[in-house]
Amino acid sequence: MTPPTRAELITYLVRTGIAGHVDTPRQNNLRHYRRLVQKDPYHQFGLTFSHDWTYSEVLALMSKRCGVVADEEYVWGIDTIDPDLTIDALEAFADRLALAAERRERVLFATGHPRNLRETYRAWKDALAERGCQVLTAGGGYSYEVTTERPPNRRIVVWEDDIAIVTDGRLARHSHHPFAMRAILADLADRGEAWPQLVIADHGFAGAAGEAGVPAMGFADCNDPALFLAEAEGKLLVTVPLDDGYLTEDYAPLREYVLARAGLL
Repeated sequence: MTPPTRAELITYLVRTGIAGHVDTPRQNNLRHYRRLVQKDPYHQFGLTFSHDWTYSEVLALMSKRCGVVADEEYVWGIDTIDPDLTIDALEAFADRLALAAERRERVLFATGHPRNLRETYRAWKDALAERGCQVLTAGGGYSYEVTTERPPNRRIVVWEDDIAIVTDGRLARHSHHPFAMRAILADLADRGEAWPQLVIADHGFAGAAGEAGVPAMGFADCNDPALFLAEAEGKLLVTVPLDDGYLTEDYAPLREYVLARAGLL
C-alpha cells in the first residue's frame, strides 16, 4: 500500500468515520465525561490527576484536543473528532517512533481493543523490532476478576504476536482496566528487568503505564477522556483521537502514514 498524503488521509478518515462525524453519540460522550469527573475507576484507566477537573473543563479540553462540540447545551446527537487533530497527533506519534528506532529503545505494545487495533500495533512493533528495538513481554497468565463487563468475569493476560491483550480464557476481550499493565510492569521489576522506554497502548494499558511514569503514547475515542487529561497533565506523551471501534483493515492507511512519517517503511 502506498502511504496516503495528509490530505488523502483526512479525506479517508472523514469518509470512514474514524474522524469527522463519528458513531460515538454525543450523549455517550457526555455521560463518560461526567463519570470521569465523579472519579469512576472504570473511566479513569488507572490514572490519577493533579487537577480536580470539572465537567466543563473536561468538555473544553476534549473540544481542544479531540474536536468534540464545545457547546454544553448540545447534549444529544452526532459528535465529532477533528481529523486535523487526529493527524497532528499521529505525526507526533510517528516522530516518537522514529526516535525509538534511532535509540533502539525497549518497547512494549498492549491493547484493550484486540479485534480492532492489534494489527496496527503489530505493524509498528515489527518495524521497530527490525531496527533493533527490544520488544518486551511479561506478566503472561496473570488473571483478575472484573464486575463492570459482561461475564465470564475472569480476565487473563495473554501475549499474541508480542502484543498484550486480555482474554476470558477463551475469547479476546475489550478492556478498560489498568490491572494487566500493572501486572506486566510488576513482573518485569520482580525479574530484575528494565521497564520499557516506550509503551504504545490504549485504555487502561496506556493509563497504567503513564501513571507509573513510563513514557507512553495512547489511542482514545471521544468518549474516553482520561488519556487526554493525562496528556494535558504530562503523564502521556501523545494521545491520538480516533473512533477505535472499526475493523482492523480500516486502519491500514493510518498505520502506513505513521510508518512513512517515521521512516520505518
